Amino acid sequence: MTAIRHRPRWTRWVAIALTVLVVGAYGFLTPPDLLTKADWTAAAVCHRIPSHTFFVAGRQLPLCARCTGTFLGALTALLGQALILRRRAANFPPTAILIVLVGFILLMGVDGFNSYMDLMRGTPLFYEPRQELRLITGALNGLALGALLWPMVNFSLWRHPAPGRAIRGWRDLGILLLLEAAMVVLVLTGWPVLLYPLALGSALGVLTMLALTMTILVVIVAGRENRYERWRDALTPLLVGLTLAVLLIGTVDFLRYHLFGTITGFPGME
Repeated sequence: MTAIRHRPRWTRWVAIALTVLVVGAYGFLTPPDLLTKADWTAAAVCHRIPSHTFFVAGRQLPLCARCTGTFLGALTALLGQALILRRRAANFPPTAILIVLVGFILLMGVDGFNSYMDLMRGTPLFYEPRQELRLITGALNGLALGALLWPMVNFSLWRHPAPGRAIRGWRDLGILLLLEAAMVVLVLTGWPVLLYPLALGSALGVLTMLALTMTILVVIVAGRENRYERWRDALTPLLVGLTLAVLLIGTVDFLRYHLFGTITGFPGME
C-alpha cells in the first residue's frame, strides 16, 4: 500500500531543522563528556542522590536505583514489545494483566514512600530500604509504564494498527518479566564494562519515554491521529515530540541548576 502524504514536504524539513537546532543547542550547552550529558538528561526526572544510586566503575549512574529500574525497565518493555512480541496493536492487555501492571506501579509507590520516610525521618515506615528493592520495584514499574505506553503509541499513530492486544496473555508478560530480570541482573553485577551501556541506556530511556509521550500529544493536538502507515511516515510528529522532550529536559535542568547549584542531589540531601 502506498503511504499517504500527510503534510507538504517542507513541514518535515522544518521539523528536522528544529530538532537539529534544539538537540545541537542542548549538546553544546551541556558539559562535553558523554556520561555527564547522560547525567544532565537524567537530572530532569530524578533527584540523583548518591546514597540512593548505584555506582559502576567508581562512577555514579545517571539515575537513582529506582529511576534506573523505571526508565531502563520502560525502555526494555518497549523494545521487548516492538522487537520480540512484534505487535503494533492498539489494545491494552487483558483485565487480569492490567490489574497486575497496576499492582507493579503501586508496589513501587509503597517502596518509594517507605524510602522517602527513611530519608526524611531517618527511620523507615515499614522496612529497611535497600538498593536492590528500589531497582526491582522500579523495573516492575517501568514494565507497567512501557506496557501501557506502547498501545497508546500504536493507537495514536497508525492508520491500521494490528488487531488484538499488544500483550495478549501471561506468556507475553512472562517474556517481558524475563527481559526485566536480565536488565536488573546486569545492573546488580556492577561490571565496569557496563558503565557506558547502563548510563547511556538510562538517558535513552528518559528521552524515549518523554519523546513518545510528547509525540502522542502532538498528533492529538494537531488532529493527526491514525494517519501513518510506517515509522518513516510518522517522522515529522516523532521529531516534534523529540524536540519538545529535549526542550523540557533543558528547561528543568536550567531551573534545577540555577535554583540549587547542582544536578546531583539537593543541598542537605547529597
